[in-house]
Amino acid sequence: MDFRISLYLDKRKSKKNKPNLFPVKLQLYSVITKKQKFFGTGIDLSKDDFNDIFNTDKNVRGKKNEIKIFLQNILSRANEVAMDLSPFSFESFEKKMFRRKGASINIQYHYNNKIEALTKNNQISTASNYRLSLKSLNNFLIAKSKANIKNLTFYDITMDWLNKYESYMIIDVNKSRTTVSMYLRALRTIYNDAINENEIKREIYPFGKGKGKYQIPTSTGTKRALSRDQLKILFNAITKTPEEEKAKDFWFFSYACSGMNIKDISLLKYKNIDDENIRYYRAKTINTKKGNLKEINVSLNDYAREVIHKYGNANKNPEQLIFSILLNDDDALEQRRKIKNFTSLVNLHFNKIAKREGFEFKISSYWARHSFATVSIQNGASMEFISEELNHSNLSVTKNYFAGFEDKEKKKFADKLMDF
Repeated sequence: MDFRISLYLDKRKSKKNKPNLFPVKLQLYSVITKKQKFFGTGIDLSKDDFNDIFNTDKNVRGKKNEIKIFLQNILSRANEVAMDLSPFSFESFEKKMFRRKGASINIQYHYNNKIEALTKNNQISTASNYRLSLKSLNNFLIAKSKANIKNLTFYDITMDWLNKYESYMIIDVNKSRTTVSMYLRALRTIYNDAINENEIKREIYPFGKGKGKYQIPTSTGTKRALSRDQLKILFNAITKTPEEEKAKDFWFFSYACSGMNIKDISLLKYKNIDDENIRYYRAKTINTKKGNLKEINVSLNDYAREVIHKYGNANKNPEQLIFSILLNDDDALEQRRKIKNFTSLVNLHFNKIAKREGFEFKISSYWARHSFATVSIQNGASMEFISEELNHSNLSVTKNYFAGFEDKEKKKFADKLMDF
């Protein structure tokens, strides 16, 4: 075994106002690291009482026997917990040993642990998604069964349960399949984590393909993009306020930089650029693809250089953020707030421009990414090139970013079919 566990009378410090009483503790020793750690049991004993109960052959009765049984139960529980840990660690032991009864199969408990871990790792947006997923599950329970998320366990969630949740989300609260997919992928990850931590058995896993399994809905709809003509109209549009000018500049900066999103733009530092290129890692992949991080290399055109010159900080130190969207010392929460606010500014004022130009639909900053992909492929770029520029994991992801050919392009092909 990788550990040894025993009961230990800690005689280093006596109980206050009772100098003859000392705390009884669990003593854990790691055979691998040769380190030990102590955990309180809530029991205080004198040296003689501790020896009577544990270090002699005496048959103790009454209060001493009750204490003996209580401490032996703690010791037994500690060994059970430690035996289930692979590998053994003090942190994992403490988390499992001292949580409330039933926590191992409780959905909310595992969600909260996941959210806490993501927050500590500065993955604020991902943590927010898990919160929304948990809130959605709770709303479903309240609406359909008057139950509470506090009592929901892994064993309660079946294929039928998940189908009812999907129906509730789409029909009752009018959410998209994309939203349902996002929330249920979070739940699926919670399941997988619990299985990997030996909290539950894989046999109860409700997700997958085949009889008795639930398949999370997927959406493969075409991403919304602007045509060349629409891009030309917006690029040549006259702005009326400084906010509109900034919104337009950064929307087209995103487009010109291979669809770089607002967060990655906000995090750019002077060390990421030279006269010809921007080199950076997508913030979205830094934590999810640590073993396969790909540096994105964007060729700077004249427009992108102008935006950097126009809005860039005077301090050109390599570690200085290029744009003043964020401050260098902002923590993860403050970064998320400022990026969200700046994205809203771009969307709000860019749409004011679009509305004046006759556009009857809303355009988000993310359309710049889709438009870059669509226009590039219409200009003859290969799918492999676009996939690399967008930092996609595979070509099947890239396909969803291409808007379909415009009707006039389809007509050209149709008219030429009989040109033998």
